[in-house]
Amino acid sequence: MPGTPDSPARGVRRVELSTTHPEPIAEFYAHLLGWVLIAEPDGAFTGWVGDRLALRVHPGDPAWHVVFAGAEPRDLDLGAAVDQGRVLHGPWAPRPRPGEPCWVELMGEPADDDYWAGELGWQVRDPDGEFTLYDTGTGDDRRPVAGRLTARGGWTCYFAVPDITAALAEATDMGGAVLIGPQAVPTGVVAAVADPAGSVFALLEDPPGWGGAWCATHQAHA
Repeated sequence: MPGTPDSPARGVRRVELSTTHPEPIAEFYAHLLGWVLIAEPDGAFTGWVGDRLALRVHPGDPAWHVVFAGAEPRDLDLGAAVDQGRVLHGPWAPRPRPGEPCWVELMGEPADDDYWAGELGWQVRDPDGEFTLYDTGTGDDRRPVAGRLTARGGWTCYFAVPDITAALAEATDMGGAVLIGPQAVPTGVVAAVADPAGSVFALLEDPPGWGGAWCATHQAHA
């Protein structure tokens, strides 16, 4: 197992989506999630909720990239990375506003847990055998920073929406596809959606904090 960092990753610095046609895909997310969309000089697009970056969409093969905030910038497995800078999304950041990332989850195997705990300094908590929480913090102030569901698919980003039924109807009207329901899970009421290019993301209805119900009693408020 890799050596545990001196400073565990306490949240997400940014989320990126690579796709072969960035502009229409960025417009899909911006319309669905209410972002201010900005075109960048390198052909990328950034979506903003107030002063917080919600997503960067850039050219490339379709894939999600989760960049965690930490002391040592480096690439990790499955499109993840670490970069220096302020945590924008996580259990110590302000409560997610509509349209912002509100949770990240790895579709992986139990054998993956040691890698992520070692690389990012997380503690592993396993409520039911199929789902693992990755915690940061010490003592009574341990907070879930990410999850791992036993499945295949890499990292998935969840976005906060006030009304999941209305959001799913809007996504379908714009060429997306609803893959999973709305359904109640321990995180809250969630749904899985494929955007028009086929990249899969999730929606979480009105989360009380980062990770929805997982962090309801610990969320830092703006």
